[in-house]
Amino acid sequence: MSVRVLYFASLKEGLGLAAESIELPAGVATVGALRDWLVGQGRDKLASAKNLRCAVNQDMAGLDAAVNEGDEIAFFPPVTGG
Repeated sequence: MSVRVLYFASLKEGLGLAAESIELPAGVATVGALRDWLVGQGRDKLASAKNLRCAVNQDMAGLDAAVNEGDEIAFFPPVTGG
């Protein structure tokens, strides 16, 4: 299954990349499983991010949200404006 993963703010800076297309192994079916798999692939900043936010296809999602072929998954820290 192929998905596009986007990283924002401090995650983007810490990982040194804004986005990547990934071919996921069988068994990675949720955002949480994707995050855990990415951590196992060396994206340690995802494990240490406090209050990590996620979106699937530009809709806010929890770690239990399903991941499907062609989805765009975004990870970002909480943000405030002012």
